[in-house]
Amino acid sequence: MMATTHAAVGLTLAAPLVWVAPELATAAAVGALVGGVFPDVDLFVGVHRKTLHFPVYYSVAAAVFGAVAVASPSTLTVGVAFFFLSAGLHSASDWFGAGDELRPWDRTSDRAVYVHPAKRWLRPRYLVRYDGAPEDLALTLLFAVPGFLAFSGGVRVAVAVGVAVALFYTGFRKRMPEWFGI
Repeated sequence: MMATTHAAVGLTLAAPLVWVAPELATAAAVGALVGGVFPDVDLFVGVHRKTLHFPVYYSVAAAVFGAVAVASPSTLTVGVAFFFLSAGLHSASDWFGAGDELRPWDRTSDRAVYVHPAKRWLRPRYLVRYDGAPEDLALTLLFAVPGFLAFSGGVRVAVAVGVAVALFYTGFRKRMPEWFGI
């Protein structure tokens, strides 16, 4: 799935804080957005979907930091909790997409995401055929709505930019390997 989809899903989880704890909502939003994108940094450093994708460890960290945030709510504890929640959800949800190959519509990879405690790769499920597929864009648009409506200012701008990037990326995704010679 696209990083924009992961970021929008994370932001959707943070949106209720606008009403429940408005003083912590922006910290939750920033943590969720950064956590939604962060695992994909391993596209550039390390092995994609292994080096920074930790579906189990991020989820455990989210539970721990979530408990800390409930016990001692602050912008730091809430931001960190939502970072790990969003990063964990990103890492786990990559299992439902394609493999880690550059042309995922060819289905040449059996590696969706690495589960470190089990020391093995999960096979892709292809519920979202590939990053930038029309159904991936639909998920980005669907999950962008709560964040766009709940937040204002910079968070709303980030959502709008994310949607614009997703639209562009979806429009050109299948041509990109050819354009970049990969």
